[in-house]
Amino acid sequence: MNDKQYHDILPTWNGNQPVEYSRNQPVMLYLVSTPIGNLGDITLRALTVLKEVDFVVSEDTRKTGHLLSHFEIKKPQISFHAYNEQKVVGRLINLLQDGKSIAMVTNAGSPSISDPGYLLVRACIDENIPMTIVPGPSALIAAMILSGLPAHSFTFRGFAPRKPGQRENFLRVDRESPHSLIFYESPFRLVAFLQAALKIFGDRQAAVANDLTKMFEAVQRGSISELVQFFSQNEPRGEYTIVIAGNSTRDQKVQE
Repeated sequence: MNDKQYHDILPTWNGNQPVEYSRNQPVMLYLVSTPIGNLGDITLRALTVLKEVDFVVSEDTRKTGHLLSHFEIKKPQISFHAYNEQKVVGRLINLLQDGKSIAMVTNAGSPSISDPGYLLVRACIDENIPMTIVPGPSALIAAMILSGLPAHSFTFRGFAPRKPGQRENFLRVDRESPHSLIFYESPFRLVAFLQAALKIFGDRQAAVANDLTKMFEAVQRGSISELVQFFSQNEPRGEYTIVIAGNSTRDQKVQE
């Protein structure tokens, strides 16, 4: 059985009922995970899907164009990002209802994880349109594993608010959580985020990762105060994934 035959009989969920696919009823919406850095991490199934669909829905058509070109794939793209999501969902639903197959990708990683995708998924569920996931690389999973912190249970929180007060309130929600905490942050707010984390959580162990899977992949590990000092002296570049230990001890010194 080749990849397409296997995928066409793969069960997935449509509303509350499982849907069985046959060769006469292909999956119509594919949520395709793409490399977070190293193009070698693309899966064979992802390449098969991207080659066979009618349209590729892209968060950034330029970046997706480079990916498709690298693997010698030519497909029409539809732009779908945070600023046009509401407007484009209806068009995509119409294409799907007309029997067109669509692969949705974001700039890196999986759709819907701090990226566009959620609204389209909800719309497909509401309209009973079949869909499935093509899994692949994930920055949050990679950082969690490389952090050296307990990975048996964790909470992914995504990007914190930009304003200082809102950021602290956002962090305070998880102050008593025993689970490892995972965040995304931009280079422009990384130090401010770590300073806020030190204030709210105390000087816990943490890890900060960037350029995951790339040549210059880096993971800085230590106490939050040590990480504040490091990134205050070394200018952050690129987006970061931060992992902070859960509240497993009661003697953490919270600086409030």
